Amino acid sequence: MPSIADVRKLDLGYFVRPAEESGTGGPKVEPVIGYLVRLRSGLLLFDTGMGVGPAELDAHYRPVRTALPQALARAGHALDEITHVVNCHLHFDHCGGNPLLPRRPIFVQRRELSMARGDAYTLPDLVDFPDVIYECLDGEAEIETGIFIVPTPGHTEGHHSLVVRCDDGTVVLAGQARDFASEYAADVLALRAEREGVGQPLPDFADWVIRLDDLDPARVLFAHDHAVWEALSWGGR
Repeated sequence: MPSIADVRKLDLGYFVRPAEESGTGGPKVEPVIGYLVRLRSGLLLFDTGMGVGPAELDAHYRPVRTALPQALARAGHALDEITHVVNCHLHFDHCGGNPLLPRRPIFVQRRELSMARGDAYTLPDLVDFPDVIYECLDGEAEIETGIFIVPTPGHTEGHHSLVVRCDDGTVVLAGQARDFASEYAADVLALRAEREGVGQPLPDFADWVIRLDDLDPARVLFAHDHAVWEALSWGGR
């Protein structure tokens, strides 16, 4: 199995979320982060960066893109080393580099792909391009020994996360299941309070929070937050 060190961040640029979307009362600059995972059978890329959209999209989000080949080169890799692709979902800022990776399996929930092919969901050229290969899933799947895809709907109905069983702990690449590590931390605490018998009212949390917690992650990483959630103790809480 890989080690936690075999899961590496990839800097794919950033964008400016406007005030009406940020929840802070002002604009917020957010990173776009991909992840490289060393597998027995090759190199997996989780999320591929921002696609080039129409002018109105760029005007709205003011993206500053790091091209996927450049980002990979900074990490000591190249496009031809990527053997598998997982997108947490198919919005333009998560699948923008997919057309540079034809003939690799792209793992996606069937529901997500159906929605992405609808109107006003994402940039169509990022979804259907020459030699694209989709591996459509209907729920949880183990795509290689110790490498799981787990549905984490919410941001989109077909959103999923990647769980990597490492020799020294389990890593979850949560994508945009939550925007920020602090939000996931609040979910985990709410679950802990419920399990420890704290009475209602308690905050609501999604069912997938229970599933991820049962997998006993050491670290949970996100697509738009450099902060990392870490367990207080690894293994057997």
